[in-house]
Amino acid sequence: MEILFWTGIGIVFYSYIGYGILLAILVKLKKAMAAKPVFNSDYEPHVALVVPCFNEADYIEDKIKNSLELDYPKDKLQLIFISDGSNDDTPQRIAKYPQVMALHEDARNGKAAAMNRAMKFVTAPIVVFCDANTDLNKEAIRELVKHYQFPEVGAVTGEKRIITKDRENASGAGEGIYWKYESFLKQLDSDFYTIVGAAGELMSYRTSLYRELPKDTLLDDLMQSMQIALDGHRVIYEKNAYAAETASANVGEELKRKIRIAAGAWQSMSRLPKGFDLIGHFKVSFLFISHRVLRWTLAPFSLLLLFVLNIPLALSGELLYQGILVAQVLFYAMALLGWYLANRQIKVKALFVPYYFFIMNLCMYLGLARFLRGKQSANWERAKRA
Repeated sequence: MEILFWTGIGIVFYSYIGYGILLAILVKLKKAMAAKPVFNSDYEPHVALVVPCFNEADYIEDKIKNSLELDYPKDKLQLIFISDGSNDDTPQRIAKYPQVMALHEDARNGKAAAMNRAMKFVTAPIVVFCDANTDLNKEAIRELVKHYQFPEVGAVTGEKRIITKDRENASGAGEGIYWKYESFLKQLDSDFYTIVGAAGELMSYRTSLYRELPKDTLLDDLMQSMQIALDGHRVIYEKNAYAAETASANVGEELKRKIRIAAGAWQSMSRLPKGFDLIGHFKVSFLFISHRVLRWTLAPFSLLLLFVLNIPLALSGELLYQGILVAQVLFYAMALLGWYLANRQIKVKALFVPYYFFIMNLCMYLGLARFLRGKQSANWERAKRA
């Protein structure tokens, strides 16, 4: 029982803290021996910016204006907005802008299917995808494409930033903290070798490397970037290109989004057997298992196991186990209290982190259940944003 207990603590620690420490050390050693890349500022290849959208009438014109203001030669930037399945006036609003290629059909087959269809109209060697409810910084395209000067680079992802208009909002603050830490880890992944899970809010690929995905794919960004990495290309993280969006409007909306992502994580693992091949793809598999798989599988199950095992160990009379049990009870009590108060729009900053951590791990269980039942649709389930 003690062996299982301490193994569980080791898994949780490595998944959330230890991996970052180890990778930071490895990256520091690598940087001490490698020269920094030198970019040619005149490098301006043709680029296609593809924006899949579903019922975004309230925001789509702001998104188009944001895209038209990007700092990149207009004659080298192809804008494609695809609104398949939308039943509001999103298609009509897009059609008002002659600078944009407007694609629409009534059939609703999900985001992956829309992306596959849009790719048939891409003529540029580099394609950038971003979400319709995000704003890109003006330099985003330049910052992404500069990395394609190097032939080993197959994809480049930008940073996802959460705009917390109400800094007291538990969902928004928790999501913001999570993405800041995720950005830090992605930078380490990229500096070490490659990232293993791009941000779909802003993602780019060499057009020649894009793979048509099954239309039931839930996490297209993860599947595309992993397949490119497993084929021997690097996937780079560029923090100076970012997509900004507001946080989920409330606890319910955040749950809906995270359960979908969790179901997609289980689907992706089932479709990426090479991601577990530590012999044939050591670097990519090491990063994938350490950064993604453990957080999706063993870490959530270890948290439950730790609580269950801690009870009999504490009853044995050892003060160490009693102290750990008290700490666990207090942590989960804070998480549940944070959830309760957030639902009632009562904001307590001290509860944001335990609340969000609890939500993330709870959703991995709920996502697994949905994946096993085959109940997660690939169609857009857009979460309401603040």
